[in-house]
Amino acid sequence: MYFFLFYLSLSDTCFSTSIAPRTLVDALSEKTTISFSECIIQVFTFHFFGCLEIFILILMAVDRYVAICKPLHYMTIMSHRVCSVLVAVAWVGSCVHSLAQIFLALCLPFCGPNEIDHYFCDLEPLLKLACADTYVTNLLLVSNSGAICTVSFVVLMFSYVIILHSLRNHSAEGRRKALSTCISHITVVILFFGPCIFIYTRPATTFPMDKMIAVFYTIGTPLLNPLIYTLRNAEVKNAMRKLWSKKLVSDDRR
Repeated sequence: MYFFLFYLSLSDTCFSTSIAPRTLVDALSEKTTISFSECIIQVFTFHFFGCLEIFILILMAVDRYVAICKPLHYMTIMSHRVCSVLVAVAWVGSCVHSLAQIFLALCLPFCGPNEIDHYFCDLEPLLKLACADTYVTNLLLVSNSGAICTVSFVVLMFSYVIILHSLRNHSAEGRRKALSTCISHITVVILFFGPCIFIYTRPATTFPMDKMIAVFYTIGTPLLNPLIYTLRNAEVKNAMRKLWSKKLVSDDRR
């Protein structure tokens, strides 16, 4: 679990870093401009690390399924070699997804307005600036980003239903530990996938709340993930209690 948590934290950090620093700079600047090449790089990094997070969440669900439903075979099935291969496949899949986004963006002709009605570069705002019919591109966007978000969310929720159903045969202590871990994962999945599905399954339509929702899943969710996993992890809570006890003891001695 901690092996995949490391890559989830890495993807969270890079995902928000691809958006937040530039947003802060633009907020403090009177004139906010971005070159076309920088915009394309932002589209690539944003979708790459966002897709990587989706794949890592799926791998974490697989890891929890094997740990709970097949505990005696866990070390054999989820060996370090297997986990490394799965993460490598996730990186390759994310790269393919991001390259598809870049290909769609580079195929668009831009000859008119150059003001993006968003706080970061994404394919959907770029479509509004294109000097051509973007109906087909919209369909490709839904079949790419929208399908990945929706299908992954359904698969994840179905897997957790199976995991929770299998807990009926476990002891009370085993159910408590498994539920603590699964609830953390389910919370992260809902917080991340809910806004993504809302945004990318209807690219041809925009709502005033889209920017606020985008802020939440690009900056808010990566900030909440460490808190969710930390506060629901028994080992981390025990370590925090020990540190707090030591601090109280040292303060009393003074």
